[in-house]
Amino acid sequence: MIDSPSPSAAPQPIPTNVAGVSLLAAPPSEAAHVLSDEALAFVAGLQRRFDATRQMLLERRRDRQARLDAGQRPDFLPETAAIREELGWRVAQTPPDLQRRWVEITGPVERKMMINALNSGADVFMADFEDALSPSWDNVVQGQANLIEAVRCALALDIPGGKSYRLNPQIATLMVRPRGWQLDERHLLVDGAPISASLFDFGLYFFHNAREALQRGTGPYVYLPKLESHLEARLWNDVFVHAQETLGIPQGSVRATVLIETILAAFEMEEILYELRDHAAGLNAGRWDYIFSLIKKFRTDDAGILPDRAQITMTVPFMRAYTELLVKTCHKRGAHAIGGMAAFIPSRRDAAVNEVALAKVREDKQRESGDGFDGTWVAHPDLVPVAGEIFAAALRENDHQKQRLRADVAADADALLALRVPDGAVTLGGLRSNISVALQYLDAWLRGNGAVAIFNLMEDTATAEISRAQLWQWVRHRVALADGEGAEAKVTAELYARVRDEEIEKLGGRESGELGQAADLLDSLVMGDDFADFLTLGAYERLQ
Repeated sequence: MIDSPSPSAAPQPIPTNVAGVSLLAAPPSEAAHVLSDEALAFVAGLQRRFDATRQMLLERRRDRQARLDAGQRPDFLPETAAIREELGWRVAQTPPDLQRRWVEITGPVERKMMINALNSGADVFMADFEDALSPSWDNVVQGQANLIEAVRCALALDIPGGKSYRLNPQIATLMVRPRGWQLDERHLLVDGAPISASLFDFGLYFFHNAREALQRGTGPYVYLPKLESHLEARLWNDVFVHAQETLGIPQGSVRATVLIETILAAFEMEEILYELRDHAAGLNAGRWDYIFSLIKKFRTDDAGILPDRAQITMTVPFMRAYTELLVKTCHKRGAHAIGGMAAFIPSRRDAAVNEVALAKVREDKQRESGDGFDGTWVAHPDLVPVAGEIFAAALRENDHQKQRLRADVAADADALLALRVPDGAVTLGGLRSNISVALQYLDAWLRGNGAVAIFNLMEDTATAEISRAQLWQWVRHRVALADGEGAEAKVTAELYARVRDEEIEKLGGRESGELGQAADLLDSLVMGDDFADFLTLGAYERLQ
């Protein structure tokens, strides 16, 4: 399944019946219908119309990062002050099946996990092509086939000699998260170049399912990841308008919830809602990518060094400032505010682990509901009742709490950027944990699994990004270890290499699974002079 990239191994394009469109690999036979001529023509049309703008916005990201590296700090945009100050605009009215979003469960577009999530009792299931999915060609195309069946309530799985899985009569409302603007889908070429993964994922989902979803009383609902500006939201809105117009779908049928998971987007929340106002359903506090973004954006600044990941809780001041501003922004504009993912997962085998996980999740969800969030995320079906009970008690059978305008919260740039963690420290244990988590996650990702339970936490790309980003940051700044002395007084390249080797041996050695490739990839991420924007960019080249 995995092959190291090399020029001699470059696959030859496979022509299709659509002019200018070719494949670098055949789709799995059971999902070949996903790539029909009509569907390929539709996504190729999206690529030709919108990719130049996407490339311009990605270049804008690089320019912005250069300014941050030079010491500039983000702030609320003066040129869009009128949008923030105008009280008359609100997002479109929420569709009936998105009014109650107390509990949203997330997971990859894998058949069994989708069935379990849709049957979990959650209000919403977000089917994920992004952080929870290892985007092999088979995974991506089969995921689209699974969505086609899920929308038609026909998704099923029969395991030979084992269990059978079917959808219940009552299932969660389906939402889909395409991959971010920064990613390509290299297996589909349009005019000789890889298609945007965002346009590929959204386009196929919309083409095959928008009309069917509307006929069933729901709609083509999406989550939008990794946005860094309102201009990137504007591009998505343009894509929605064009897609609806092209297929004769009523305008406003698409409803999007935006993950506020970058520090730059936190300064443009109102503008993002404004750009998407005819299609907006809410904002979500994407906490783990948000922490990763803080490290990435302020990577050259000593003041931006964060302590062990476990110490960066939702109660630290800068995380409180971000989440409370999100609630205020959403409710001011009539949008849902959805809370983030608690990484703790329950255990059906270990009562003590289970007790700790449930207590942590209860604490997290009580804080969110008390802050005014209209719902929250969980990663495991066993957490749906826990989160649902907490939001039911807080909202008292109301679908949401948009009436809570949080006038007590100020849009405070200093609070968003005060990266202080009271009593925070970098420790040898934190270093070791980051290395082990990164190795285990990359090993699993390279073997096709993008959501992995590690140390009783659910790890996905976002949490793995924190681990590898902190390692790069700590090595570059030679950060002092609170519990270190002698050769372990500071984080150095030599200390990283020694601990990495120790952790590899604990996991079975470089020959176990894809640990050898995982270690090589982690080394390139941690020891490179330049900070890699996303670990998935390099890892994707090792994935077929």
